[in-house]
Amino acid sequence: MTTSVPASFESSTPHANQTGAGPCPSEPTEQWVYDTVQTYILVISALGMGLNLFVLTVFCCHRKRCTVAELYLSNLAAADLLLVSFLPFWAVSAGNRFAWTFGGALCRAVNLSIVMNVYCSIYFLVLVSMDRYWALVKPLSSEKMRSAKFAKLGCVLVWGGGLLLSVPTIIYREVRDYPHLNQTYCSLFYPSPRAHLGFEGMFSAFSFIIPLPIISFCTWKILQALYNRLPNKTSNQGKDNKEHKATRLILAVLLAFLLCWVPFHLLRIIELLYRFRVLTECRLGAALGVCRQVFMNLAYFNSVLNPILYVIVGGNFRKKARELFKSSAKQTTKSSSFSSRSTIIKSLRRSVKGESG
Repeated sequence: MTTSVPASFESSTPHANQTGAGPCPSEPTEQWVYDTVQTYILVISALGMGLNLFVLTVFCCHRKRCTVAELYLSNLAAADLLLVSFLPFWAVSAGNRFAWTFGGALCRAVNLSIVMNVYCSIYFLVLVSMDRYWALVKPLSSEKMRSAKFAKLGCVLVWGGGLLLSVPTIIYREVRDYPHLNQTYCSLFYPSPRAHLGFEGMFSAFSFIIPLPIISFCTWKILQALYNRLPNKTSNQGKDNKEHKATRLILAVLLAFLLCWVPFHLLRIIELLYRFRVLTECRLGAALGVCRQVFMNLAYFNSVLNPILYVIVGGNFRKKARELFKSSAKQTTKSSSFSSRSTIIKSLRRSVKGESG
């Protein structure tokens, strides 16, 4: 039986030979490292929950219906919110040197939320990049593909597919005691090396190798279309300007995702080669242990960075946010004014009754 123990959602148990590739000596990690990781994850969780709730509030409560791109982005915010809502449990575990004290159900739930975020985020970006491709490169032949009905169906398929691909996490994620370490860990326990290689390969394929070329192709075509339209940017300013604003936001979100997640995915491929002794250098194993923590926590940061980009880059989003909060402020003012008038009328009625009495 093999134990999968790369950091964070693959667990980070310090038991013997984390990487599983030969008798390489390992030095114990200082407690301040775990404390730093714990603080970082808690900050990411708090910021991520507040910012993504704000994004969902703007998209869902605004009087105008979401565009297709906004529908995908709101689902991306929901995937990020799912992740950061469960991260505090992992933060507590990190501060305890990744020992697990919350039981088997939360062990599976926390890691399921993280794995689903990995799958759903990348495929919502696939959908949104395809939407921008159809809008800018093939605007005349893509009306049906850019309908709200198609977008909603796409979102349902992404959530369903993310859950289906996360089934190995539900099946093989377990809490086990390690008496020689006097600790309990939440880890993946595959039934055989073949199953380990198969499921880890499936994860890398469906969360990185397959979607990345699609996103890259669409992004390249989008950039070409934007470049070709530069000389004519004064014509048809209305709709084109709106499309360009939406496209700039999408490109910013795509770039942020690639910067935050590509290092992690590349590291997982190298770790898989190291675990199955295709790579055997002990110094590489030590470097992987450090990079694992850095790159996984960089990936978590993407859930905070996305809503920040909506505010900084998303002109349409800022406009919606202003309109929503102005509308809510007016309603608050009206309700307080009505309440004040009611209070005055009641006091006048009491005074009139007192005088007549």
